[in-house]
Amino acid sequence: MYRQGDVLIAPVALETVPSYLVDAAGVSGEPRDARGRLVLALGEVTGHAHAVTGPGRLIREPGDMTGPMYLHLPDGGRVVHEEHAAIPLPKGWFRVVRQREYLPGSVRVVAD
Repeated sequence: MYRQGDVLIAPVALETVPSYLVDAAGVSGEPRDARGRLVLALGEVTGHAHAVTGPGRLIREPGDMTGPMYLHLPDGGRVVHEEHAAIPLPKGWFRVVRQREYLPGSVRVVAD
């Protein structure tokens, strides 16, 4: 398991990834940013990003813009951020979850 700031990246077995996500047909991944990175979380305050470099695909569960995502890295990659040390990731599938916080009456994604 890997954590960088408010982002948790957990390795998952291919069998646990929904089959429609593994099959690229009809499922589009998240676009890369202008620097060619897959952005896991964008800092609302600083504009910095938790992002992955290297080949791969970031897939968001349909219908939930704040829910978990799946990351596929066929050759491995690195998680980078302007204020954190880079984290190397091995090849494989990962589930990416943003940290949430409870406020009286609601739960929200942590603002970075």
